Amino acid sequence: MPSELACVGHSEAAPQQPAAQGHLQPEVRMLKGQLPNTEEDPVPDPWSLPDSRQAPEKSPVLPPNIPAQVTDEDPHAKARAFAPKPPTRPRLERALSLDEKGWRKRRFRTSREDLAGQSGASPSRGSLQDEAPGTPTHSGSPPCLSTSLQEIPTTRRAPCSLGGGPSSWGNCLSGMISTSLDLLHRDGASAGSTPRLASLLPPRPLPAMDQNVASNALRTANKVDSDHADYKLRLQARLFRAHSSLGPGRPPSPLANDDCSLHSAKSTFSLLAPIRAKDVRSRSYLEGSLLASGALMGADELARYFPDRSVALFVATWNMQGQKELPPNLDELLLPAEADYAQDLYVVGVQEGCSDRREWEARLQETLGPHYVMLFSTAHGALYLSVLIRRDLIWFCSEVESATVTTRIVSQIKTKGALGVSFTFFGTSFLFITSHFTSGDGKVSERLVDYSKTIQGLALPRNVPDTSPYRSDAADVTTRFDGVFWFGDFNFRLSGGRAAVEAILKQDPGADVQALLQRDQLTREMKRGSIFKGFQEPDIHFLPSYKFDIGKDSYDTTSKQRTPSYTDRVMYRSRHKDDIRPIKYASCPGIRTSDHRPVYGLFRVRVRPGRDNIPLAAGKFDRELYLIGIKRRISKEMQRQQVLKNQHSSTICTVS
Repeated sequence: MPSELACVGHSEAAPQQPAAQGHLQPEVRMLKGQLPNTEEDPVPDPWSLPDSRQAPEKSPVLPPNIPAQVTDEDPHAKARAFAPKPPTRPRLERALSLDEKGWRKRRFRTSREDLAGQSGASPSRGSLQDEAPGTPTHSGSPPCLSTSLQEIPTTRRAPCSLGGGPSSWGNCLSGMISTSLDLLHRDGASAGSTPRLASLLPPRPLPAMDQNVASNALRTANKVDSDHADYKLRLQARLFRAHSSLGPGRPPSPLANDDCSLHSAKSTFSLLAPIRAKDVRSRSYLEGSLLASGALMGADELARYFPDRSVALFVATWNMQGQKELPPNLDELLLPAEADYAQDLYVVGVQEGCSDRREWEARLQETLGPHYVMLFSTAHGALYLSVLIRRDLIWFCSEVESATVTTRIVSQIKTKGALGVSFTFFGTSFLFITSHFTSGDGKVSERLVDYSKTIQGLALPRNVPDTSPYRSDAADVTTRFDGVFWFGDFNFRLSGGRAAVEAILKQDPGADVQALLQRDQLTREMKRGSIFKGFQEPDIHFLPSYKFDIGKDSYDTTSKQRTPSYTDRVMYRSRHKDDIRPIKYASCPGIRTSDHRPVYGLFRVRVRPGRDNIPLAAGKFDRELYLIGIKRRISKEMQRQQVLKNQHSSTICTVS
């Protein structure tokens, strides 16, 4: 539409164009009475005198059909006189087909706010918090703009200059009316009837809105009012991830990184904690201070991974009897049905291990899957010790150290002895020992000697510093660590002969465990204080783990008739009282490939924050073994799917 269309007439040539004025009569009837409120939003009136701002009550507004009296005192009016032309678009005589109540509830920026945005804040920083509740809003639109046109949301434009004359008002009005009429024309042409606005539907579901009008959901993305009270806080908050888990405002769970995660784990936000730039500048991962908040092994990192400061630990021992054949499935051992969740750390000790140690480790990795990695594994003759940990926890481990002790008179024979592995996790030091003591029903003293050789011969730790050196004893390796787990085939038997033991087992195997333990050699020696000083054992509620016929649930039926005994045990010792809490202590009766049944224990161990200035493992693990385990899992899954496919394809349906 030509820019001269402004629905105003004040030039001297206006009365000489009746045709144009005739066309303007409907528009005048519709736009009449929509002049701005001069008391709230003063705007230049093309019909008023230049001093209308100082005395608005002395500047009456003339109707559009009365020509203005132009005098010599207003030279700008003479120079800018123009003749309006009739509109070429459909007339806005009928009400627009919109939900007027809905549109009138919407809040748009006024001309005063546009001026304020031009002089100070950016006009793109719109918000519903611009005006205090209860403040009346006044339309600041130019003259002759109808209510219907004001209700049409238009794109953001540069505000019209208030210092110009009527021609500038005409240009501004022309652009705004043209935009509105274009919408009406397109919809009206397609419908072939009364012009209607196109329906404005959101392209996606609207965000959830709080009852508070100051809700974040009502704000435009990344736009904040500069004059708002919390502008600086919100501007700074844009540089951080929602609900940062660093600092005192950290949520109680790693899942609580956004509002959705507090009620559901289906959050689209990353669970990784944001890292502040100042923390990166201040911390040093290899030469950290004591319990500094920014330390890699410090309290913040520990609380992020373990809010209750306790780690779930699995410890197992199994005498394989040197069998080459491994169980087809290790789920009963590593993933017992009683545990709802997998553990954080797995430590498995083997005595008389199978000939192919690498195959055994691959089976462990395959069973636990890609969530776990082999932190360390070592061997001493037929003794194997493997440590697997969750892959996201390997960064908080120190270097892993190991040592061995041979208890045989001939040191070259390594069937009996001990194998120890130690490392520090956060600020808690661990020692794991697997042993195979001297066998024989009456060789209790020899087993006591094996114990003494082990605690004196294991030279640990070497490079990793002791967390509490003032509590350590140079003659006992078990005093140099916060948590010690000693497990293996200790070969302590049940005294009294096989007949007496079988008589107890035949009466009520489940209820007479305590009667069997009264005959246990190890329990008696521990009460005397001659072995495992300071150690504890979880309560036993399972049958003796030795000696079975291979592949059967019956105890030894050979000519030797060995007495059933609790030879396989798991002991623990804590430097700090109640830091280790046993959860489960059981055997695996379903694994029958050896004359021993595997025995395992589930524990919860308290972990303390530590220092960065210790030798770190820095994420080291057995990568080759990790890939082998993944390939095996994929291969077995493909085989399983192929079997299912063959079963479906071989089904024959007959119709009688």
